[in-house]
Amino acid sequence: MADRFGPVLVPGEDDDEAVCADRGGTREEPIRVLVVDDHALFRRGLEIVLAHEEDIQVVGEAGDGAEAVDKAADLLPDIVLMDVRMPKRGGIEACTSIKEVAPSAKIIMLTISDEEADLYDAIKAGATGYLLKEISTDEVATAIRAVADGQSQISPSMASKLLTEFKSMIQRTDERRLVPAPRLTDRELEVLKLVATGMNNRDIAKELFISENTVKNHVRNILEKLQLHSRMEAVVYAMREKILEIR
Repeated sequence: MADRFGPVLVPGEDDDEAVCADRGGTREEPIRVLVVDDHALFRRGLEIVLAHEEDIQVVGEAGDGAEAVDKAADLLPDIVLMDVRMPKRGGIEACTSIKEVAPSAKIIMLTISDEEADLYDAIKAGATGYLLKEISTDEVATAIRAVADGQSQISPSMASKLLTEFKSMIQRTDERRLVPAPRLTDRELEVLKLVATGMNNRDIAKELFISENTVKNHVRNILEKLQLHSRMEAVVYAMREKILEIR
């Protein structure tokens, strides 16, 4: 059964183009589509359905992600309609490679996977659309036109998950902003200031009349408090947060 309201369309720079595309037929050249799915019957079914669309042309097909990359390089399609889970090489993994060999190609994931992780990974890998296979055949053609004209399309149920994750990310960011900067001791500030001048642990130990091992402990504590990985990161962080000003 199709989603009640069809895929969610995210407007691009020119909404009029999307409207024209949905009405089907203002293009001089048909939209070139590469169909990628490990089920031959499903690929054939899509080809038959899309053959009735005058402005859409299926130029090739592939049974896995590895073959999809090769076909994309040879055919340079406008749209790659691709499943997520396939043998040899999955669709998400193939996304990045396809964008490298055919930069102008736009990728729509058409899958049964409603896993949030697959949605996020697909978007990060460069997919422009994420549709569940429960959508109607008419909606597939509409999605192809919309994405070809610069839109992004996500099935409603998946879009709601994406919005929920965005809200959680914003909340986590706001919570981090409320956390005060870690407080360094006076001795740690002294050590950090000397690190900022380029002094090594041995020189710092001599300057402060403490052991080199104590200096190492102070540096380790500074990095742990600031959640950083190197002495240079600690200095940059301290200057940015005005914990320490170097003159």
